[in-house]
Amino acid sequence: MKRYEPEDMVAVSRYRNYFPTLPLAVQQDVYVRMRTLLEEEKDYCDKGNYDHMAQILTSIALYEVLQAHGSTEAQAYRAVSGEMWKFLDPSGMQKLARRSFFLPLMKTIVPFGFRRKSGVGWRYTWHEDDPKDEFRFECNECLYATILGRRGLLKLGAMCCHADIINYGSLPYTDFIRTKTLCQGGDVCDFRFVRHKTDEGDGWQRTESI
Repeated sequence: MKRYEPEDMVAVSRYRNYFPTLPLAVQQDVYVRMRTLLEEEKDYCDKGNYDHMAQILTSIALYEVLQAHGSTEAQAYRAVSGEMWKFLDPSGMQKLARRSFFLPLMKTIVPFGFRRKSGVGWRYTWHEDDPKDEFRFECNECLYATILGRRGLLKLGAMCCHADIINYGSLPYTDFIRTKTLCQGGDVCDFRFVRHKTDEGDGWQRTESI
């Protein structure tokens, strides 16, 4: 099992390139804050949740510590969200989406991956009767919404939701449709991928998802 230690978690988080650029005092205070967060959220620190907890707890600690070191709330949010989004690279997914087997592959690997990398605090509804050109599922219980909602930090959850827009929002031949998320006040996160025979603008318009 991967170690639930702040240094290890930061090193696998989406902030791993940004973190070394911070002053040493900020880095040390982030580690201290994460140790407290780990104790407070220990019930969720199982094998399946490791990658999620690395993102959640590093985000919280950075957001709070930057403010403690003089950043305004807006500056801290801009730094944390900007660095998370900048780390993402959707090019591999976009390349894969050009292939005809993309949606059938998604229908197989997404449920498998989510079951493997989701510990306590997650619940999904899968739809095995979808037509071949559609893939739907709902997230009914989300670790991000639970932890961040309890702390009054759902804006950090919405920040993580936006990562899906970056990863899936401009896939060739594929419309990513999401109308609500738990971190943005919805009763579920509703994921829907629709495959088209042509690319965007040739008979269909891309959905502006949240």
